[in-house]
Amino acid sequence: MGALIDSTVFIGLERDRRHRTAIEAISTVSWLLAREVGPDEDIGIAAVTASELLHGVHRAIAERRPRREALVEAVLDAFPTIPFDLRSARVHARLWADLAAAGRDIGPHDRLIAATALTYGWCVVTSDVRHFRQVYGLDVVELHLD
Repeated sequence: MGALIDSTVFIGLERDRRHRTAIEAISTVSWLLAREVGPDEDIGIAAVTASELLHGVHRAIAERRPRREALVEAVLDAFPTIPFDLRSARVHARLWADLAAAGRDIGPHDRLIAATALTYGWCVVTSDVRHFRQVYGLDVVELHLD
């Protein structure tokens, strides 16, 4: 099994890393991930998570943009991006239909992340488990930096 890291982990990391370099911050997350999911597990981010992080760089005010961009680029270098492909699209369509029928949609980005994780048989590592725990069959690992 592997693990997809949700953007909430990196957002928390950015808030927490005021006195650390991007490389030190990534080392911290890597250590926590090894502790929570195992040192030999594959770790990655969903393609939509990469987009969310890059969107944050583009939206940052000028004085914060360089630090945010350094962290996002370190994340993109450290963790491979797992694609959303046709297999993931099929899982996503079923997941979306099931959640809609149950009246508990979790939002488009979280659905894409959950579908990608389910496709690969991976868990989702997040700081906000509320949405992901609604997905039947998805293993969710809560990770906080404190």
